[in-house]
Amino acid sequence: MSTINEQTNTYCTAFLGVEIAASGALQHVVTVVKSKLSDSELARVLIFDDSTGKPIDVDYHGEIDEVLTRLAEPSEESAATEVNPQNTRRAGRPKLGVVSGEVTLLPRQWEWLKAQPGGASVTLRKLVDDARRSGEQQGTIRKSQEAAYAFMTAMAGDFNHYEEALRALYAGDSERFDQYTQDWAPDIRSHVKQLAADALQKN
Repeated sequence: MSTINEQTNTYCTAFLGVEIAASGALQHVVTVVKSKLSDSELARVLIFDDSTGKPIDVDYHGEIDEVLTRLAEPSEESAATEVNPQNTRRAGRPKLGVVSGEVTLLPRQWEWLKAQPGGASVTLRKLVDDARRSGEQQGTIRKSQEAAYAFMTAMAGDFNHYEEALRALYAGDSERFDQYTQDWAPDIRSHVKQLAADALQKN
C-alpha cells in the first residue's frame, strides 16, 4: 500500500466491498467514510489513489480530527528523502533561451538537414519536439495502464475474464476490454474504465 504524506488533496475513491462508498479529495473521502460507516465496515473499506490505482493506507483510530491530522503528517520515507534546495542550487545566473551543444551525424544526414526549410537547427528542433510529444503520449498511456492494472489486481483478480481483460488493456483494445468486463460489478467496471481511459482511446 502507498503511504500518506502531505498531499491530502489526492483524488481518490473508497470502496466498501464492490460498491463505491465515497470519492473526491482524500480528506473528504476519509471524513465521509469515518462519519457514516461502522467500525466493522471501516475495516473492509479500501481507498484507492485515482492517479495510480494503488490502495492508500488510512488509520481510522480516534476522532475524525485525529484521523485528518495524521493524514497531513509527512511519512518517514518522504521526510528522509526530502532534498535541501540550497544544496542543489548552483551559483551564478541561470542560462535562458537557446543552449548550444554538439551533435554528431553522418554526412548524408547533415546534407538532408541543411536542405530542409529553415535549415538544420529549425529541423532538429522540430524533430525533438515531435519526439517529446510522442513520448509524453506514450507516458500517458503507460500511466493509465499501470493504474488500471493495480486497481484490477486488487479488486477484480478473481472476476471472470480478468486475464483476458488485462491483455485487452495492454493491447489498447477497448471493444474486447468492454466485452470481458461487461459482467463485472458495476462500480468496479466503471472505475476500471475510468482509470484505463487513456490506454483505451478509440481511434
